[in-house]
Amino acid sequence: MRHLIHLMNLNQDEFFSLLKRGVEFKKNRLLNPNALKNKSIALLFEKASTRTRISFSIAIQELGGHYLVLHANELQLGRGETIEDTTNVLSRYLDGIMIRTDSQKKLEIMANLNVIPVINGLSDLFHPCQALADYMTLYDMGMDLSKLELAFIGEPNNVFNSLVLGSIFTQTKISIAAPEGFDIHPRVKEILKKFNKEVRIYKDPKEAVKNADVIYTDVWVSMGQEKEADIRKKIFQPYSVNLELLKYAPKHVIVMHCLPAHRGEEITNEVMDKFSSVIFQQAENRLHVQKAILEWIYYLI
Repeated sequence: MRHLIHLMNLNQDEFFSLLKRGVEFKKNRLLNPNALKNKSIALLFEKASTRTRISFSIAIQELGGHYLVLHANELQLGRGETIEDTTNVLSRYLDGIMIRTDSQKKLEIMANLNVIPVINGLSDLFHPCQALADYMTLYDMGMDLSKLELAFIGEPNNVFNSLVLGSIFTQTKISIAAPEGFDIHPRVKEILKKFNKEVRIYKDPKEAVKNADVIYTDVWVSMGQEKEADIRKKIFQPYSVNLELLKYAPKHVIVMHCLPAHRGEEITNEVMDKFSSVIFQQAENRLHVQKAILEWIYYLI
C-alpha cells in the first residue's frame, strides 16, 4: 500500500515520473479518464482550503472516480473518536483518503495502520503536493532543476520543508532568509544530514537572493497563527519580496508563491502582478500533478 505523507515516500525515479506525468496531464486533462473507475476517495479537511479542495475534487472526477468532502468537525472525530478508529471505519467505505490537517502525527498514525492509502494535502510539517506542483512548474518551463538556485524568503514552514526534500532528488540549491529564532525544523535537519544536503541560511534576504534563479515566498501568518498576526507581521516586514529586493537578484530571476497571497505583506502588488503567470501556473499544476499522484498511489504509473 502506498501513502504520500512526505516526499521521502518517493524514490528519485518516482519523483521525476510524477513531474513528467503531470506535464502529460497538463497537455491532455482527460488522458486517463477511467483510472479511478469505481474508486471513492474522501477529502478530509481540518483546515480551510481553496486550491487543495478544488484541484483534488476535479482530479478525482476527471480520472473517473468519486470524491466525498468531509470536515472533521462534522465527524465523530470532532467529538473524541480516535484517529485510529476513524481511519479503520473509513477504510471499510472508501478507497483512499486525502487529508488537510494541523498535525503531521495524525497523518502518520493513519498511514501506519496501512488499511487505506493516505495522501497529505497539507500538514503543519509538510506540503508534498505543493512542492511537486512547484517543481513540475519549473520543469515544464524547461529549466534544468539540477542547476537552479532557489531562495526561500520567510519562515521555514511546511512548504519550505517539502521544497527542501524535493531538492534532494533534483539537486536544486536551496537558500533561506529568515529572522532570528525561526530555524529549520529538527526533523528536516535530520533528513538533510542523512542525504548530505546543504541549505544556505541567511538573516539578510538580500544575501539570499544574490545568486537566485527563483525567489519563493509564503504568507507570514498561517492558519492557526492568527493570534500572533501583529507580532509576526512586525518581525517579517523586512522579508517582504518587493521590487527593491529584486534589485539584488539576477535579472533573470522569477518569483513563486504557493498562494493564497497577502498582497502588501510577504509580496507586493507589483511583484505579484509581474510574476502572476508563473504563480498561477503553480496553482493550475496542483491539478495535473495530483492526477499523477493518484495514479502512483494505485500503482498505475
